[in-house]
Amino acid sequence: MDKNKIAVEKMKEGKLEEAAQILNEAIEEDPKDAVAYTNFGNLLSAVHEEERAIIFFNKAIELDESLATAYYGKGNVLYNQENYIDAIDAFQEALQKGLQEGDAYYMLGMSFYLQGDLTRALPSLQRATELNGEDVDAKFHYALSLAQLQQIDEAVHVFEEIIAIDNSHSDSFFNLGVAYTYKNELQKALQMFNKALDIQPDHLLSANGKKQVEELLKQGDE
Repeated sequence: MDKNKIAVEKMKEGKLEEAAQILNEAIEEDPKDAVAYTNFGNLLSAVHEEERAIIFFNKAIELDESLATAYYGKGNVLYNQENYIDAIDAFQEALQKGLQEGDAYYMLGMSFYLQGDLTRALPSLQRATELNGEDVDAKFHYALSLAQLQQIDEAVHVFEEIIAIDNSHSDSFFNLGVAYTYKNELQKALQMFNKALDIQPDHLLSANGKKQVEELLKQGDE
């Protein structure tokens, strides 16, 4: 097993000092080892030394412009720094260099989402859900994007997929309540708000939604 693989295993085990020592040795033995620089960047990112991590990712990219994981690691650091514009560039480079993984599409989609660019977030989040159908976070933000773009029926379908995976996902029940209220299916909306509150009694948005729906139902009975 080469030193990069050993270092990655040490990182997974939480033995970061040992991993750093091994990666230092790898770089000393081969100063052009772009993978070692990338792994060191990931390690530095894990301990929140983000500026140093960027330096290592940039060095990896300088050594090997085709190394998709270096762009992805850099993108994660930029995302954590809330520098979403530069993160988008890094994630797009990672995808273009061949990193066709759900996490990369999810991070790109979230960068667009947090920029308020829902139209561009949507296809990336959709692709993330296609590549990893069990990724609840990707599905949730995909559904939110659909809802905010007025694609209500599609959003309902995805929220229902989420609660099929995780029936304790109170935010999905809340958003289903909002969607059914929008569709004027008030009894269904009330059921969803109640379910959210059963799961999370302090879910204030659901409590407010429930109150509004109950008032609408009362007006309809008068």
